[in-house]
Amino acid sequence: MQDVAIKAAETAPPSTSPNLVEARGLSRVFDVSKPWLNRVIEREPQKFLKAVTDVSFTIRRRETLALVGESGSGKSTVAKMVVGLLQPSAGQVKIDGQDMWGGADLTTLRRRIQMIFQDPYASLNPRWRVDHIIADPIRAFGLARDRDEIEHRVGELLTLVGLDPLDGRKYPHEFSGGQRQRICIARALSSKPEFLVCDVPTSALDVSVQAQILNLMRDLQDQFGLTYLFISHNLAVVRHMATRIGVMYLGRVIELAETEALFRAPQHPYTRMLLDAVPDLAMTGRPRKRVEGEIPNPIDPPPGCAFHPRCPLAFERCKIDVPVSHVGRDGRAVACHAVEAGKV
Repeated sequence: MQDVAIKAAETAPPSTSPNLVEARGLSRVFDVSKPWLNRVIEREPQKFLKAVTDVSFTIRRRETLALVGESGSGKSTVAKMVVGLLQPSAGQVKIDGQDMWGGADLTTLRRRIQMIFQDPYASLNPRWRVDHIIADPIRAFGLARDRDEIEHRVGELLTLVGLDPLDGRKYPHEFSGGQRQRICIARALSSKPEFLVCDVPTSALDVSVQAQILNLMRDLQDQFGLTYLFISHNLAVVRHMATRIGVMYLGRVIELAETEALFRAPQHPYTRMLLDAVPDLAMTGRPRKRVEGEIPNPIDPPPGCAFHPRCPLAFERCKIDVPVSHVGRDGRAVACHAVEAGKV
């Protein structure tokens, strides 16, 4: 099985940095205005949606960084910018020291990056057989040219993700949701990547199938030394998968910490609210605060801290100044005026 994936030492130039991925000041703005003539007739100004604002993080080699938050917080937009599907309005993404949008050799760089999408059926071409789907990256990146060698690799990849090599003759509609996601994982591994961006990869699956896919991804990470950026709504999932967790709210990372430290002692009020929404199966009797309010409109966000209309600890400064992220002694980064003022 070792020839299915290329080890980092064999594919990447030597690097002394412990970080494989570095994102600095990522921002993305979308123009959601009406067409020019409509704006002139209706006398409306242009409208811009700030999907992501000044997001920075690093991902060490062979670790999993998870981004969590409510729908509309900007998680998937960050994922698409990191993988190279969406160009940032500002900021930069470096993969192993190479700037994704700064003139690097993208052909070589993109072979080292793959993405697993949320809907396994929508991301598979229904007109292609599974063996053609998995073999496509192998041919595209020139990893093998001999037909027998390609068929051998496709069979190995299918076996690696728990399917039969003969399944390659079938079409995506002949598989269940969990099997389709296994096919997506096999396709992602076929280019021999080092970095996988997983955009809510288990949300469309049953709970029992979710566990199988997550365990498979953990095993593959250990076997091939993969690095993950994991996007999810499910805090139980990220606790199982992630080394560190970044909590996003309305396009900003408001808290970033080691997984166990975040679950043991969350600092930001929004992080506490998210954790309080997780069912307390241990029945500890700890006081919990239910989730209140909704995420604001990103086209017209509230001034100051975007969370202040929902925050129980908000005070006057929260309505005026945007909080800046401060890194503590334990490496935890929190952007909150209440935490800075010692109210937490």
